[in-house]
Amino acid sequence: MKQKFAVQLYTLRNECEQDFPNVLRELKQMGWAGVELAGLHSYSAEEISDVLQETGLQTAGMHVSFQRLISELEIVLKEARLLKTTVLICPSVPHELRNEEGYRQFKNQLNDIAREINQDGFTLSFHNHAFEFETSVNGTNALEYLMEPSADNAILAEIDVYWVKKAGKDPAAFIRPYSHRMPTMHVKDMTDDEQRAYAEIGTGVIDFDPILLWGEQNGVEWYVVEQDVCQGNPMDCVKLSLTNLHRIADRL
Repeated sequence: MKQKFAVQLYTLRNECEQDFPNVLRELKQMGWAGVELAGLHSYSAEEISDVLQETGLQTAGMHVSFQRLISELEIVLKEARLLKTTVLICPSVPHELRNEEGYRQFKNQLNDIAREINQDGFTLSFHNHAFEFETSVNGTNALEYLMEPSADNAILAEIDVYWVKKAGKDPAAFIRPYSHRMPTMHVKDMTDDEQRAYAEIGTGVIDFDPILLWGEQNGVEWYVVEQDVCQGNPMDCVKLSLTNLHRIADRL
């Protein structure tokens, strides 16, 4: 399981902006197996590919905005090939589409893109927040509508267990319908207070044992730590999350 732990680089966006290559080197030394990309911070895909090859870090997918998927798909696929990943993830729904009709349009467009790139060996997943639970589409919440596990839906899941918990759902139960439809999963913990803020893995209220056990049995390739806001030094935060993930893996 330890070879499946990756960090979403949005967590370290400020550090990457200052010295992206050195951040990658530090993460490898820390013990991470992979990184999930969220932009290249003014570097070329070739430059970052060289650093990944140098360090041995793997690419656990790429977050790509809906706008880029629509307008720059060929460039995105070229970057993905250079960075040695076939997993693309749309990180959010544009604000103007966060309504019943908008979600229908969004799902249709994502499916069109997913089917197109599937022919070249790529997959397209959707990463959730909590707001998708607030809109109803076809009698269900917008998130379950978008990720419907059916043969005619080409959109895969990248479920973020923190946001599922934030929406009042049980993450371990919520992920079950997405067996072998979730190449990457987002993991972050939640503080045990009124704020229910972002927390390092193993320091909050989310029970990761059943989540990781399910992932091992149901095709999850990467467990990706994303901590949107860190109270301390972000590099220290991701180090603590990795330490605790390793402890959980040893126990399981």
